[in-house]
Order: sequence, then structure tokens, then C-alpha cells
Amino acid sequence: MKLSRAEYKEIVRWTERLRPTRQCMKMLKDRFPDHSQSTLLSIFSLEYQKRTKRTISRHHAPDVVESYYQRYLSEAKAHPSAPVLLELALEVDLSPALMARVILDRFLQDLEGEMPSKTVLNSMLKEPSLIPDLILAQNIQQCTVNDCCYGPLVDCIKHAVGQEHEVLLRDKLKERNLSFLDETQLRAMGYDKTPDIILEVPVAVEGHIIHWIESKASFGDDHSHRNYLNEQFWSYWNRFGPGLVIYWYGFIGELDCQRDRGILLKDCFPTDIVTLCHASQDELPSQEPK
Repeated sequence: MKLSRAEYKEIVRWTERLRPTRQCMKMLKDRFPDHSQSTLLSIFSLEYQKRTKRTISRHHAPDVVESYYQRYLSEAKAHPSAPVLLELALEVDLSPALMARVILDRFLQDLEGEMPSKTVLNSMLKEPSLIPDLILAQNIQQCTVNDCCYGPLVDCIKHAVGQEHEVLLRDKLKERNLSFLDETQLRAMGYDKTPDIILEVPVAVEGHIIHWIESKASFGDDHSHRNYLNEQFWSYWNRFGPGLVIYWYGFIGELDCQRDRGILLKDCFPTDIVTLCHASQDELPSQEPK
């Protein structure tokens, strides 16, 4: 779904009052029923990550971490079955999964007498049953399950969704009998930085020649698209020629302004692909019957 910048900004303004919980996402969907849940979640996640980058440093200040930890210990002792950590995260506007990391890190420092390794910390966040404190384990799990922007569960879902859309793209290309190389094949050939698909025979989409296709299971906003252009898309253009980017969850329509320079944006697999074979047939002169 392509959104005008005005439509996008209206959604962004609404997200500013929300926290990254699945309940809040339902509120966002109720407010914008004409947009898909996936599009709204992607927009909200991008905006919340920007907000987090601006404020995360104050949550990691030693005195702040200590105040969070002591408050957790006090409230968890008084209300052992309550979602203390989740409520604290929402109160101070910190991602529940990031709050869980902060508190678990502080807990392990007390337990081990030194800074825990990232390996131990990450393994316990992924599998809270490894935490040697049942109440903390329950709180960590509540934070992970309820966070829609950060944490091991979200990372797993994003990875799976990304792979799902890459498979969808390959299936669509096979349906059209288009010959291509995927990222795995290209890496095996020695390419270090490649798009998801290289077409062995270029095609035309809406009058533009396409040599490669990149799949993005996300919404294309100004910030992410600018980063992708600088870090990926122009590099692909320099190496392989003009290409197509599919933002499966939509993008700001005004961003599709690089077509003449060789980068086309779509929000779905194109239906008007013209192959070399079709183009050649169209160019053949008509013959009068003898």
C-alpha cells in the first residue's frame, strides 16, 4: 500500500502516544481500519525505534538502572504475581524487552559479582527458564511476549517474515518462468553484497528495465529508505544496473522518485512484466497473408 506523506504523518502522530505492546497495536488498527495490521506495525516499529535511539542513553545511566532495579525488587517482593517489570517499562516509556535486558543484566551482576557475558545474557532472554529466580523469569517472559518492537521473539518473527517474502518472490518469478539467481547462489559465486534476486535476462516493469529485485518485508519510510539507498540500492545499481525494490508493507509514495535513475519501488510483485521474448514479438512487423 502506497501512502502519501500526509497520510503517513497522520499515522506517525498517532503512534507518539502509544507504547510498544500488542494491546496498543489493536488501538492503532481500530484508529486506521483501512490499513493492514502489518503496515501499521511496521510503521509503529520504525517510529518507536527512532524514539528509543533518542532516549536510550538516559535509561542506561548507572543511577537510573539502580533505581529501576531496586524498584523492581521492592514491588516484586510485595506483589510476586504482578507484571511488575512490564508495568515499569510502560511507565518510563522503555521497550519492555529492553527493560528486561537492563534488569537481568543488573541481577546477574549481583549473582556473579561481575558483568555477565553477552552470551549468557542473550541465552537467558531467549529462554527465561534458565534464570535462577522464578519471579524474575516470569517477569522477563512477560516483557518479551508483550513487546512488539524489540526482543528475541520479535527478532525471530522478523527473520521468519523476511524469509517468507523472499520465498514468495522466488515463487512469483518461477510462475512467470523467469530465470534468476538468488542471494545464496550469488554468495556461492563469490559476490559479497548482493540483492535478493538477479535476473539472468532483464525484464521491463512499467517501461523501466529491471536487472535485480530486492525484497523488503517492511514499510518504506524516509529514514529507512534513505539508509537503504546509501548502503544497498545504489551499490546494486553500480554493480548490476537498474533494479526493483518491493516494500511488501507499503511505502511513502513520494519516495518513488528515482525511476529515471534506475531504482523502481513497488508494494507488490508487478503484474505487468514484459520479457525480452514478449518485446521481440511486439517489435516484429505484421505480415499480410499471401
